[in-house]
Amino acid sequence: MEEREFFTETNEQRTHTLVCPHCGQPSDHKINWVVRRKRAQLPRNADERDRAKFAKAQPYMVRKDDQVMCGNIRCRKRFEITSLQTLAFL
Repeated sequence: MEEREFFTETNEQRTHTLVCPHCGQPSDHKINWVVRRKRAQLPRNADERDRAKFAKAQPYMVRKDDQVMCGNIRCRKRFEITSLQTLAFL
């Protein structure tokens, strides 16, 4: 059984304040995340190994966006998101 069967998957946008490395100005950016929440109960075709994995499973988020564009109108350069984790437990 795959890990995906233990979770329900949704897409969310969350707002984070990031600082542009080129111009140094902070601005709010909407970052896309994939949120995986643990299901209420285990699927029917699970064995003992799957039950142990399901008991240890935790809800988590995975960041989809790697780059954002600067919010300053004069700068508008794209930069990589380095201050946020790519995986965050809820």
